[in-house]
Amino acid sequence: MEDVTMKKTGEKTAEGGARTKRRYHSRRPRAEKQTQQGAENAAAKKQEQPQKQSAAQPQKQAGRSRKQAVQGAQGAQKQAKAQQTAPKAQRGGARGKQASPAAAAAAAAAAAVAAVAQAAQQPKAPRRQLRWGKATPLHIIPLGGLGEIGKNITLYECCGDMFLVDCGSMFPDSEMFGVDLVIPDFSYLTAHKDQIRGMVITHGHEDHIGALPYFLRQFNVPIYATRLTCGLIKNKLAEYDLVSSTELHEILPGQEIRMGCMKVRAIRVNHSIPDAVAYAIETPAGVVIQTGDFKVDFTPVSDEMIDLASFTEYGKRGVLALLADSTNAERPGFSRSERSVGQSFMNLFAQAEGKRIIIATFASNLQRIQQIIDMAIKYNRKVAISGRSMVNNTTMAFELGYLHAPENIIVDIESIHRYRPEELVIVTTGSQGEPMSALSRMSGGSHRNVRVGQGDFIIISATPIPGNEKMVTKVVNSLLRLGAEVIYESMYDVHTSGHAYQEEQKLMLSMVKPRFFIPVHGEYKHLKKHAITAAGVGVPEKNIVIADIGDVITLTQDKIAITDTVPAGRVLVDGLGVGDVGSVVLRDRRHLSQDGLIIAVAAIDAGTGKLVAGPDIVSRGFVYMKEAEGLIAEAKEVTRKVIERAEQRGGRRNLEEMRGAVRDQLSTLLYRNTKRSPMILPIIQEV
Repeated sequence: MEDVTMKKTGEKTAEGGARTKRRYHSRRPRAEKQTQQGAENAAAKKQEQPQKQSAAQPQKQAGRSRKQAVQGAQGAQKQAKAQQTAPKAQRGGARGKQASPAAAAAAAAAAAVAAVAQAAQQPKAPRRQLRWGKATPLHIIPLGGLGEIGKNITLYECCGDMFLVDCGSMFPDSEMFGVDLVIPDFSYLTAHKDQIRGMVITHGHEDHIGALPYFLRQFNVPIYATRLTCGLIKNKLAEYDLVSSTELHEILPGQEIRMGCMKVRAIRVNHSIPDAVAYAIETPAGVVIQTGDFKVDFTPVSDEMIDLASFTEYGKRGVLALLADSTNAERPGFSRSERSVGQSFMNLFAQAEGKRIIIATFASNLQRIQQIIDMAIKYNRKVAISGRSMVNNTTMAFELGYLHAPENIIVDIESIHRYRPEELVIVTTGSQGEPMSALSRMSGGSHRNVRVGQGDFIIISATPIPGNEKMVTKVVNSLLRLGAEVIYESMYDVHTSGHAYQEEQKLMLSMVKPRFFIPVHGEYKHLKKHAITAAGVGVPEKNIVIADIGDVITLTQDKIAITDTVPAGRVLVDGLGVGDVGSVVLRDRRHLSQDGLIIAVAAIDAGTGKLVAGPDIVSRGFVYMKEAEGLIAEAKEVTRKVIERAEQRGGRRNLEEMRGAVRDQLSTLLYRNTKRSPMILPIIQEV
């Protein structure tokens, strides 16, 4: 059913796109015809003696015709000249000086006719549609990142051209049993593959680049990102053997990228990772700014300050719409600078004298890692890196120059036994309590190199992502039981957010002055609060849209509306399987986790239908069979009676009907005795 719906939606979208193109192409000959007629009328009027008109309206019409003739002649001459001297240049350039009416009249007819004939032979360039001006629609389609934390991906579509901003993943929630990763649904993009001009990435966090390997298996489009982000992307793609086949372009803040009829410019912002950028997107409908994840940090550790001047300049020119980070929309005031964490580290390092220090943070938070290295140097400690992603990212960051340390400071995790505990700092993954992370393995006693005990001082330098709180608490409790001292954010200032608080969001809105506002990147409560903040700084409520993933947000220069929906949602990754775990599989896994499984096995004679073996009952996750022998015996008897009744009826046996009867009878019996409803799997075979 879902496939059929998606196909129909795709066909409808394609049909709509065809109608749009037909409307555009139908306008051009009409416009050229009007230009020709205007020029001819002007020529005729110049050849005649001007006569006095008695009515004002005919005079007004004559003036308008003369003006159309002049403008039509100028446009035709300029177009003909451009096509003769530079056929590949963009049409629709700046106006030249106005010719005299007499010269225009003399050349208008011939030039206009020649221009019409020549233009009919020229291919219709997509950029021609920039002349639509006020009527040009821009479609913004969030395929992820709304109503959720993570899985950020946004599609921009205008005049038949498309491009994407980010391609992220997200953690599975507690109800997604056995799922490793959640990525966006790319089905709408598959139906419009030939229209996608490229993808730009705001920064290198997993919720913005995590789904790239799965995207690049289906699409081959150029990807543009800053230097560090390119390095992180290469690390990720190397795991999937996709580096050589990917067209990856390194860009700088301020650099512009052409995406069909749209132009994209990167603007530096601050975040918890260096080289983060926002994008200003110039479209035929107007300028749209998408901030990505941002904060305003006046004292960043190893990055430049956010480019407030560029945002202000765009605000002066006029911004059609702003899509801004909503993650911390509920937090008042300003976020703390990343540099403030360094002061907290200094105090904690002094407090941990004589103990081994273990710090868990995000593998991509290179500014935090640099501050840890600086503190280790100050307190004469060696730094060991633990966790695959942490090792990969730090190695790449040292090579690119984003991390700095003397050669003798960094040691291999395999060699930490050569140093006394008070001489070490271990930087590890696992700040979100991920089950297979290095810190989780330390808490469970299964880490190959690190055994946690009373001499350890552990700092969790991160805030749990919504939904991960239980996993983090579990790891903290396990570490405390092992005798370690554990420090986390609620105790000391060992973490600061990379996302803007309310006052920073107000500052962005005040600088950009958007006509329309679309809050993004957050759960619905975050989007709603950000919308209230925007209304408070003067954005009219009717100009604010809180959308959902799959909504088609259509903008023109004077209107915004949700006009359609496209297929969008989540695709679950389980091991090597992508998308093969759906709602039915998750329901079965949930059922198994809650009530367990009962299997009823029996064999019957293929000729007579008589029971020849069994029935046997197997319980998994329901009851311990040795302690429930009476219930198991009763279940066997119920199964035997169902099979015997089927034998007595004779006639043609329906095994599926027999299995259904066994399932129903066992379900009634088990619920009556236990008030539980395990999954029941009858296996009846003919022999």
